Amino acid sequence: MVEVYEFWTMIISLVVVKLCHWVYKWRNPTSNGKLPPGSMGFPIIGETLEFMKPHDAFQLPTFLTTKILRYGPVFRTSLFGAKVIISADMGLNMEVAKTNHAPGAPKSLARLFGENNLFVQSRESHKHVRNLTTQLLGSQGLRLSMIRDIDSLARTHMEVGAKNGGLDVKETTSKILIECLAKKVMGDMEADATKELTHCWRYFPRGWFRFSWNIPGNGVYRMLKARKQMMNLLKETVLKKRESGEQFEEFFKIIFGEIEGGSKTMSIEEAIEYIFTLFVLANETTPAVLAATVKLINDNPKVKQELRTEHERIVRDKTEKGEADLTWEDYKSMTFTQMVINESLRISSTVPTMLRTVEHELHVGDYTIPAGWIFMGFPSVHFNPEMYEDPLAFNPWRWEGKDLRGILSRTYMPFGVGSRLCVGAEFAKLQMAIFIHHLCRYRWSMKTETTVLRRFILMFPHGSNVQFPEDTEVNNSAG
Repeated sequence: MVEVYEFWTMIISLVVVKLCHWVYKWRNPTSNGKLPPGSMGFPIIGETLEFMKPHDAFQLPTFLTTKILRYGPVFRTSLFGAKVIISADMGLNMEVAKTNHAPGAPKSLARLFGENNLFVQSRESHKHVRNLTTQLLGSQGLRLSMIRDIDSLARTHMEVGAKNGGLDVKETTSKILIECLAKKVMGDMEADATKELTHCWRYFPRGWFRFSWNIPGNGVYRMLKARKQMMNLLKETVLKKRESGEQFEEFFKIIFGEIEGGSKTMSIEEAIEYIFTLFVLANETTPAVLAATVKLINDNPKVKQELRTEHERIVRDKTEKGEADLTWEDYKSMTFTQMVINESLRISSTVPTMLRTVEHELHVGDYTIPAGWIFMGFPSVHFNPEMYEDPLAFNPWRWEGKDLRGILSRTYMPFGVGSRLCVGAEFAKLQMAIFIHHLCRYRWSMKTETTVLRRFILMFPHGSNVQFPEDTEVNNSAG
């Protein structure tokens, strides 16, 4: 009996020692030099729960500000089971972005996009898909083909919303975007297929950034299930079109032109992965940012009135010319609208806009950042009072007289930086401007209970609904 007791005592002691050793190694990761200061939190969980606490979308998270006060602008942590360096040092962020090209993301996000996705593979494959996307979403593509469709869809959805007394900005923008991209990329789709495609989106917002455990019923499981449904739907549509000899839209011809021969080849599976990723990235960014922008406009009557004045002028000018549809010139004339969008993007960029995997050991002053760690760069310069007077205030007039076409500078980087700079930046700004144009043709208000939070992604706990009074009349002199 004594021997059995001693045996189990020894086993338990060994397990405890091993567990303590594992915890110690977790909390004190090794490096060839001195790691940046910080805390790794609990094993596996790290500091994820604290990092993911909802916070005011227009202020930097408490997690970041507290850590900066304690450790400085560069510190280490553990999130989603990965070793992470977080930086609020803009010089370091720019350097890492220029010298490291592999995206940094938790496994749940990598699973969403797929291991073989061209967006997240080598620098060469990423450059290839960037070139493809530029042909669709670059300024030339927008000017020639996109603006008319976005204008028509925004006008139609706004009219329906006005008749119904209101609409949800995020949901409506998502519908406009899906319909627009689906038409340009896939061509005409069957009504049931379009409905099913739209239906799948509801599984993504809560499943993006979380632990990668794929357990039946949890967020990652539902997200991956929706991904599979969408991939099958897209593939089925593509194969049906090819078999029937139906004409593809111009953009799809570009992709299949590469499949049929050229310096770069893309398989059917890669093409579907590419289209899927394009849809996901577009749908999970612009609609939420636009909804947050409308909230900011609603809460600032002076801004709201200035926008109404600008868009009434555009409608009046088009009426005099006998025109209806918005043109590229109309879009470029929306000066104050561009100022509003720039300011909204500045104040709502309260998450890392630069995510990389450190490819080679990096030395930062006395510290060493090991290869393989994820690097998250926050655009803290957006809230630097030396760069922006009263940085927490929503003040579009601060952009007066500045270059409104720029999407990147050392003090402004809502679309990322380096080789991963968002290629759809101009497309996002175009869609936001056109939506605001049509919204300002009505009398509207946003529900008072509307709040905008961030839990890495933007969240609207009470929706993002705008209301139109019963006696509202659209200024439709321009259509």
